[in-house]
Amino acid sequence: MSNNVVISTRIRLARNLKNYPFPCRLSEQGKEKVIEEVKTALSESNSPVASEFSFIRMDKLAPVQSVSLVEKRLVSPEFVSDSNNRALLLSKDEKFSIMINEEDHIRLQVISDGFSLEQAYDIADKLDTLLDENLEFAFDSKLGYLTQCPTNLGTGMRASVMLHLPALEKSRAISRIAGSLSKLGLTIRGAYGEGTEPKGSLYQLSNQVTLGISEKSAIENLRNITEQLIAQENQAREILCKSIEIKDSISRSLGIMKSALIISHDEALKLLSNVRLGIASGQIENISFDTIDKLMLEVEPATLTVRQNRQLSAGERDIARAEMLRKVFE
Repeated sequence: MSNNVVISTRIRLARNLKNYPFPCRLSEQGKEKVIEEVKTALSESNSPVASEFSFIRMDKLAPVQSVSLVEKRLVSPEFVSDSNNRALLLSKDEKFSIMINEEDHIRLQVISDGFSLEQAYDIADKLDTLLDENLEFAFDSKLGYLTQCPTNLGTGMRASVMLHLPALEKSRAISRIAGSLSKLGLTIRGAYGEGTEPKGSLYQLSNQVTLGISEKSAIENLRNITEQLIAQENQAREILCKSIEIKDSISRSLGIMKSALIISHDEALKLLSNVRLGIASGQIENISFDTIDKLMLEVEPATLTVRQNRQLSAGERDIARAEMLRKVFE
């Protein structure tokens, strides 16, 4: 059982079209041509999955809608920093997304629940093949797929898992683990990737090496290290959850969410993290990991605002967040 630690799996592929400069050197007219080519390649494919995608012009979205996409990890923060000449192809279930004109022409992403690296990669590979049938990707026989940033050369693949590591965080083992992981070609960061602080004890573990290694080898390496981290986290939890202070913190967290009238974003993530630990330890019953994992996204400021379908001040968000949590846990 890994879903007590692994929340989700993500596979991201970076691709560029052979006949166009990288986005940083591409004119506005060129970017529009790339958008049209990628959109057409998907819509004119013979795959039934094409009908599952919606086409979204980023400059047509309100800022809060764009930020919500980042919060749900469907797009990158960089992608929404400039909405001009950028577009998104997004599946109805929001499991598959294709960013057009981010750092590369195409950033194809697949997110799946739990620890499912091979399954997620299989879907990403099929979508990649589908696009490749109608597009000519920039590829070199020695370097592999050509990307704007040299760190993505080769497979162009970033595989990652979202981990809930409250016990390792509490024991201050994360910094030691991070140093060891870098030597193995992996990195561990906050939930939103590079430069982000971990909140709710959520961490993203991903591969760093894309050149000179196959997708299969990269995924296998990530799987092996993830399994070791799961074992370390569960071992640390056994010790941690014997503490009466931790048991009390878990009980109080659930009690607060059942009755509080105001809850801030950071407090909500901390409370949900504690309850998730309580579910894993068996202290809390009749609440699923899936419920907590969804709430960890829904309590985010922009996503909460979009859900309310009206502009909210910070104070109003805290009230709406508390009301949402009360309804779930009452």
